[in-house]
Amino acid sequence: MSWAKFAPKTRESAGKKKGATTGKGNPWLGGTLGEIAIGASRTHTFLGARYKRIARRRGKKRALVATGNSALTIVYHLLADPDTDDQDLGPDHYDSRINKQRRAWTLMRQIEQLTGHKVILQASDGTAA
Repeated sequence: MSWAKFAPKTRESAGKKKGATTGKGNPWLGGTLGEIAIGASRTHTFLGARYKRIARRRGKKRALVATGNSALTIVYHLLADPDTDDQDLGPDHYDSRINKQRRAWTLMRQIEQLTGHKVILQASDGTAA
């Protein structure tokens, strides 16, 4: 990642985080990865979903660096082993890994803690879950 100018730096002093660049590296490779990340962010693929997830939490610039890092990792593994199966994980990869029942219980507990009221889930047919 550092050769591609896509390795994020951490600058911190006395607990205060300061802005930092991605460091030194090949500007041509870094620019190409940036273009790949921008292009991938507009698609319905694994990289597009990754960009959207990170941009929602961390911001667009950090999401571009993270998506570029993922793209570079994918390219490295494809070039390192030509027999690698190159299938896209799909835009719903992260959604399929979530346990929906556990997520519902977690959100219920959070609502109960915030409001102080008991929360009861009801199924669409009216039965309590």
